Amino acid sequence: MVSYDARGHGASTRRPPTVSRSAHVEDAATLIRELGLVRVTVLGQSMGGNTAMLLASAHPDLVSSLTLVEAGPAGPNPEIPTQIANWLDTWPTPFTSRAQAETFLGHEAWARGLEQRQDGWHPRFDRDTMIASITELAARSYWAEWERLTCPTLVVRGGEGMLPAAEAEEMLRRRPRGTRLAVIPDAGHDVHLDRPDQLLATLTAPDTRRPAR
Repeated sequence: MVSYDARGHGASTRRPPTVSRSAHVEDAATLIRELGLVRVTVLGQSMGGNTAMLLASAHPDLVSSLTLVEAGPAGPNPEIPTQIANWLDTWPTPFTSRAQAETFLGHEAWARGLEQRQDGWHPRFDRDTMIASITELAARSYWAEWERLTCPTLVVRGGEGMLPAAEAEEMLRRRPRGTRLAVIPDAGHDVHLDRPDQLLATLTAPDTRRPAR
């Protein structure tokens, strides 16, 4: 398994020159090619899921199968950048400890992503870069890219997540022969954190990689 920090995230460049959707897609394509991989299985969650979907749509020669976790093609939703900005502005940074951050953010994995400085624990990402990263995604829909997919696709929705059931059903309707849908009960947007065992069982089920008939 290979994972990487998207531009503007984690240990990657904090303020890259562009955070466009096309730049994210080409980052992923370049990584696959540089590693010498051939037709890989790609999994992405949330905004990473959008990147994974656009990668599979633009570079079908690189992707053998696709899994989207709490991610889909619907849009536009111009309120999202403001909502995320308002949420980030509520963070009481610097956090005095990882324990405080875990309590506030709701999961130790989020707290683990912080970096320690002399005055406390700070996000690794830049606020404005993060907001810019979501702005293009929120400005339009990606149904055309969705319908151009040629690989079998598994869509995973958290039962209490942010991917609407209606959108997931529409994804299935528009690609009935190439799409499977799974719902993880009692999971929010971070399905991989809320219900990791159930997600793993869904991903490794023997029939989830074959196109629906």
